[in-house]
Amino acid sequence: MAEYSNLTLEVEDRIAVLSVNRPDKLNALNEQTIRELGQAIDEITGRADVGGVILTGVGEKAFVAGADIAELAQMGPVDGIDVSRLGQQVFRRIELSRKPVIAAVNGFALGGGCELALACHLRIASESAQFGLPEVKLGIIPGYGGTLRLPRIVGKGRALELMLTAQFIKAEEAYRIGLVNRVVRKPEEGSPKEALMAEARAMMQTILANGPIALGLAIECGTRGMEMSVDDGLALESNLFGLLAATSDMKEGMTAFLEKRKAEFTGR
Repeated sequence: MAEYSNLTLEVEDRIAVLSVNRPDKLNALNEQTIRELGQAIDEITGRADVGGVILTGVGEKAFVAGADIAELAQMGPVDGIDVSRLGQQVFRRIELSRKPVIAAVNGFALGGGCELALACHLRIASESAQFGLPEVKLGIIPGYGGTLRLPRIVGKGRALELMLTAQFIKAEEAYRIGLVNRVVRKPEEGSPKEALMAEARAMMQTILANGPIALGLAIECGTRGMEMSVDDGLALESNLFGLLAATSDMKEGMTAFLEKRKAEFTGR
C-alpha cells in the first residue's frame, strides 16, 4: 500500500475509506493532494480487497473547503491550464471508477471540494454541510469539471444560480435540488461525523451485496450515457447488458433468485 502525506486510506470489509487529511487548511486541495488522490484511486482500482470507496475529509469542519488559494494565486495563464487539467484528469478517474464512490460530506464542500463531491457517484451530507462554487468571487470559474457536472446533476438553471451568485447552500437545500442523495441528522449521542460515516458505510454495504461486475457497468452506463445521444447510449446499454450474460455472476444471481437464497458473487 502506498504512503500518502495528505491522505489517509483504511480498508475494512471491502470498503476503503479515503480521507483528505489537511485539517489545519480545512482540507484544501493543493497540487500534491490532487496528485495523491489520483494515486489512491489507481491503487484502489487495482486492489481485490476493495469493492467500494467512501471519500471524506478529516475532522468535523470540512469535507474539502476548496482549492489551495495561496497556491492558485501564483499561477499564470499556462499554469492555470495545467492546474485545471490535473484536477480534471484525477476527478474524471474517480467519476469513471467501476468501484462505487460515495462522498461523505462533513462541513464545507466549496469550490474544488464541491467539484470533488460532484465527481463521486453518490453524495451523503451531514446536517451541517454546506456546498458552493464561489470561484467568481476570486475572478475565476470552477476548473475541475464543476461547470459540466453540476448542471447535469441539478439542472442548468440551479447550477448557474450557484455559480453566478457564489452563494453557499446548506445540506437540506442541497438535498432538495438533488445535489445530495441523503442528509444525516445530528445524533443525540456521538459526533455528527460518526453518524455520517455510519450512514455511508450502511449504504455502501447495501451496494456491495450486489454483483460487482454489474455495479461497475451500471456506473459506466449511467455516466457515459449522459454524455451520448440517446441512440448511442441505448447501444452501449444493450452491449453491456449482453456482456453480463457471459458472466458467472449473472448465472449465480439468477439461480439464487430462483432458489430463493442469497447470491454469492465472485466478480467473474
